[in-house]
Amino acid sequence: MATKKLKGQVPKPKRSVIQWLLDSDPSIRWQVMRDLTEEPESFVSAERSRVASEGWGARLLDLQASEGHWGGEADVRNWMCTTYTLLLLKDLGLDPSGEEARRSIGLVRDRITWWQLDGRPYFDGETEPCINGWILAVGAYFGVASDRLLDRLLGEQLEDGGWNCEAPKSRRSSFHSTICVLEGLSEYEKAKGATAAVTEARVRAQEYLLERRMFRSLSSGEVIDHNWTRFSFPTTWHYDGLRGLDYLRSAGVKPDDRIAEAVGLVTKKQQQDGRWPLENPHPDRVHFDMEGGEGEPSRWNTLRALRVLDWYSARN
Repeated sequence: MATKKLKGQVPKPKRSVIQWLLDSDPSIRWQVMRDLTEEPESFVSAERSRVASEGWGARLLDLQASEGHWGGEADVRNWMCTTYTLLLLKDLGLDPSGEEARRSIGLVRDRITWWQLDGRPYFDGETEPCINGWILAVGAYFGVASDRLLDRLLGEQLEDGGWNCEAPKSRRSSFHSTICVLEGLSEYEKAKGATAAVTEARVRAQEYLLERRMFRSLSSGEVIDHNWTRFSFPTTWHYDGLRGLDYLRSAGVKPDDRIAEAVGLVTKKQQQDGRWPLENPHPDRVHFDMEGGEGEPSRWNTLRALRVLDWYSARN
C-alpha cells in the first residue's frame, strides 16, 4: 500500500505543554530537559539523580524485597513482575551509577535465579526471545549484560529478520518479540560498543519493521493489529507504532519515507491542547498507576510523541 509523505514541518510544542511535562515526576522532567528543551548536561544529570529518591522511581525501589524480587512474599517466583519493574526503572531513567541502582541491581544479580532452569542466573535469561530481549536491555542498561544471553538471541533470529517466542513452531517473526529484542540489542551496543554481529542483527530486524511501514502486512498492506495504532505506557511486551518509532529514534536510525504514515498517525493523535492521550492501557502488573485512565492526557505519550516528531523533523 502506498503511503503519503507527511506534509510540512512538525509544529513546535506549546510552551504550556512543556511546562505541564516539567510539572511532573523527575523521571519525566529529566527526559524533557534532555530531549526537548536541551538543557545543559549538568542540569539534566542533577534532575535525573532525583529519580532514585523521589516520585515513581523511589516508590518502585522501596517495593523491592530483600531477596531481590518485586511482587510480594507470595510471588518470590514471579519473575514477570520483577522483569516488568526493572524495565520500568530503565524507562524512568534511574541512573545506573547511583548507589540506589547499584544496590537494587546487586540484589537481583546475586539472589535471583531461574529456579525452573537449573538455577541459571537471572541476567543469563530464560527461553523466550521477548523476555530475553527485556533482560538483555535492563542488564546492559544497569551494567550487568550477559554475553551468553546475547549469543542466544543472535542465534535465534529468523530468516525474515525478527524473532518470535513461538519459534521454531512458527518461522514468521512477531512484532512484539522483535521490538523487545531490538531494544535489548540497542542497549547492549550503547553499553559495550557496536560489533559487526550485533549491528547486522539489529539492522535486519529494523528492516523487518520498516518494510511493513511499522504496522502493515507485507503481503496485503492491511493493518495487522489495530491495537498497534493505539499508544500505551508502560508497554511491557506489547508492540505499538509509537514504541517502534521511539526505538528508531533512540537507536539513531535516520528516518525515511517508510515511517511517514506512522509519524502522521502520531501527529493526528495530538489533541487541541497539544497533548496526547493514554490509549489501550495494558493489564500487566506495574504496582501503581502513574497517570490517569484511558483517554486522559498522558505525559509519557506526550513526551515520547514530541521527541519522535522532533527526530523526524530533523531528518534532512
